[in-house]
Amino acid sequence: MARRFRKKIPQGSVTVTIDRLSHDGRGIGKLDGKTLFVDNALPGESVVARYVNSRNQFDELVAETHNSRSAERVEPACVKANICGGCSLQHMHPDLQIRHKQQVLLDQFTHFGSVQPETVAPPLVADHLGYRTKARLGVKYVRKYDHVLVGFREKHSNFLTAIESCPILVPAIGEQIEALKVLVRGLSTYEAVPQIEIAFGDSRGAIIIRHMEPLTAADEALLKQFGSEHTLAVYLQPKGPDTVHCLYSPWGEVDLTFASVEGLTMHFRPTDFTQVNLPMNRMMLAQTLDWLKPEANEKVLDLFCGLGNFTLALARHAANVTGVEGSQDMAEQGYRNASANGLDNVQFYAANLHDAELFAGTKPLPWDQTYDCVVLDPPRTGAEEICRTMKRFAPARILYVSCNPATLARDAGILATQGYRLKKVGVMDMFPHTTHVESMALFEKS
Repeated sequence: MARRFRKKIPQGSVTVTIDRLSHDGRGIGKLDGKTLFVDNALPGESVVARYVNSRNQFDELVAETHNSRSAERVEPACVKANICGGCSLQHMHPDLQIRHKQQVLLDQFTHFGSVQPETVAPPLVADHLGYRTKARLGVKYVRKYDHVLVGFREKHSNFLTAIESCPILVPAIGEQIEALKVLVRGLSTYEAVPQIEIAFGDSRGAIIIRHMEPLTAADEALLKQFGSEHTLAVYLQPKGPDTVHCLYSPWGEVDLTFASVEGLTMHFRPTDFTQVNLPMNRMMLAQTLDWLKPEANEKVLDLFCGLGNFTLALARHAANVTGVEGSQDMAEQGYRNASANGLDNVQFYAANLHDAELFAGTKPLPWDQTYDCVVLDPPRTGAEEICRTMKRFAPARILYVSCNPATLARDAGILATQGYRLKKVGVMDMFPHTTHVESMALFEKS
């Protein structure tokens, strides 16, 4: 087998004029005919940048000095924004960020070429700081300095960023990074803690401590004390995800909660999937109801339903809603949420929604019937097989929530071949300061 050699990174700095933005928010310029992708650079700027990677077709750089500055450049809220990989766009005004994300979405439809939206909706935006309720933070003990690091990876590196706080995390934890460092260093297993996961609802939060060695009674007492002082539930993860368990809860129960819409309260465990931006989640659900307009006599199918985020909101209006999710645990959590909110017009099923045979008509489905509306909220890979067999459910309206514009555009083309028009599309700023593009699309049968 031939050995692969990494291309040598050019030394020194170069001056680059930025022409436009790439889909991932980097500035694009040219030097001697070669394309350059430059972090921390905006259109119209002249920057002095250093190389961080070199490929045959393009080079990657980071701007270190700005000879000229765009009017849409802002001072980052975090002093480590240009180093930390938790954010990519803090140097960019939030208005430009969301305009850029909308353009990325529209460019994908143009790229695939088979379908264009009839209407582009105004973007949904909320607070751009202190919004993130879920995150996985790396932990590393640096023996040389007898110091613990807690945070995100550096850009272009596997090293952890040395941060003291994080303005994008909810303040209850974003302002306690130093306290987390002290906590870890106080454990007997401080060298064997690689990760801390955080999860917050509207008023309650939890941390999950991953530990590679057994904890002592003194360690557990220290963790309980930390939870009590900071009003946080403390969970432990000694091995894989299925070993997560609650060590301490200030409320005597393990569930966290967040307010949905229509007076709903959603219960979830710290390991359950939920949207990381709760105000934006409420805006997204309100827009879903406005666009889809479920009626009192209609049946709705909610695929990739999770713990019932869309399911229960729709059930306030529709005759019946069926939710399907890959995890049996999440389906059961959906039933618990329905019961807690007094809803009995919902059903939840667990099924592998990426199994092509599931939609090929060869397997009987307990939820195999026609529906008036279908809601899709798939992962980044999209919902290709479901879209190819959408006639099985024959909905008049489809609402598609996407975290990947490319797979949304692909699936829109598939739905177009089945007679669905793309009536409306728009972005939602679920992850400010990152390149993540969340969007919503409404399809109607022609």
